[in-house]
Amino acid sequence: MSNTFGTKFRLTTFGESHGKAIGGIIDGCPSNFELDFEQIQAELDRRSPGNSKLTSNRKEPDKVEFLSGIFEGKTLGTPIGFLVWNKDQKSKDYGNLKDIYRPSHADYTYLKKYGIRDYRGGGRASARETVSRVVGGAIAKQILKAQNIEIFAYVSQVGDIKLEQNYTNKFISDNILNCPDKEITEKMISKIKQVRQERDSIGGTINCVIKNVPIGLGEPVFNKFHAELSKAILGINACKGFEIGSGFEAANMLSSEHNDIFYIKNDKVRTKTNNSGGVQGGITNGEDVFFKAAFKPIPTIMQEQETLTTSNEPIIYKAKGRHDPCVLPRALPIVEAMAAMVCLDFLIVDGKSLIDSK
Repeated sequence: MSNTFGTKFRLTTFGESHGKAIGGIIDGCPSNFELDFEQIQAELDRRSPGNSKLTSNRKEPDKVEFLSGIFEGKTLGTPIGFLVWNKDQKSKDYGNLKDIYRPSHADYTYLKKYGIRDYRGGGRASARETVSRVVGGAIAKQILKAQNIEIFAYVSQVGDIKLEQNYTNKFISDNILNCPDKEITEKMISKIKQVRQERDSIGGTINCVIKNVPIGLGEPVFNKFHAELSKAILGINACKGFEIGSGFEAANMLSSEHNDIFYIKNDKVRTKTNNSGGVQGGITNGEDVFFKAAFKPIPTIMQEQETLTTSNEPIIYKAKGRHDPCVLPRALPIVEAMAAMVCLDFLIVDGKSLIDSK
């Protein structure tokens, strides 16, 4: 099983949804960086369940406990170990899943590959594992911010309700979807509430922008910046699609429409339109990187569904427990975290100066 992400800035995660704890080890973190622990916790709070009527009512405080790699509030350059204890597991809600393959879950594939599975809440395949990614990403975001690199994500679509434009400038939002359009946000929230009442779930998309990315990040030909970024984002639970810049719309365009034309502004080379999404030839070009991630509806719904038992017998299955009607609100900090770790990893690989962060 692959549990480590990154080349130089590396995160190894461990733990299952209903185990004692979720945790991780961060290796390759720059030394002598003063951490803002309140900000790290704030990122975890964004991902935590039970904070909104739009999310699961599982009550997890998700308080991170650092075990190593930090002294007097500063990183030592040694491995950073951390734990987040599971507090509100209700494993009895999953007892009926021991001999059932849930539709569109990892139950079948995990059992066939490993010969055993933790059926309590999905075990290692649960999105609970992403707690560790948010911790790693929160630290990466702070180091990047010291380099004037900022990352923000927002919900751009819920079902058939979507924004008509992309936003590349950071904005202040006070809603759980971090959506910049108040009217569209209200429609999205109403849609999610409606779906929850119908005992169903719904998918959508998240847009993300990485601002002030320096020129030169990326390692062609196999470790292109956008290739590693797509790997990071598609590795998030329930993510089914990734596109950067114009993405699939490029298939509908002529080259004369799509080409990013160079020009000079304030003695710097810039590009018009930025259909490339800030990456050309697999290398960042100095423009903001922007991408979109598509998330499927969460497969656990409170409706009867046809499935099979582990003995290959047909059965009608109805879920129990506490589940999100839409993954998007809690996926926002995960998308930002994975983007941050990719960006910081490339900064370190390419030897970009981190002296300002020390």
